[in-house]
Amino acid sequence: MADIVSLNRARKARTKASEKAAAAENRVKFGRTKAEKLADRKAADVLDRHVDAHKLTNESD
Repeated sequence: MADIVSLNRARKARTKASEKAAAAENRVKFGRTKAEKLADRKAADVLDRHVDAHKLTNESD
């Protein structure tokens, strides 16, 4: 004989599991220290300056 399952509990458990997965994903995505953010910002700035230094300019305009 099959077990009796409360559909409301199953729905709530499924919702809770998906919310936990989303929270874990957000911790990975946004959970960085200030030093890590600053290091990434500096690296992007260096890269931007490097690209800008190699741009060709059109002197006839």
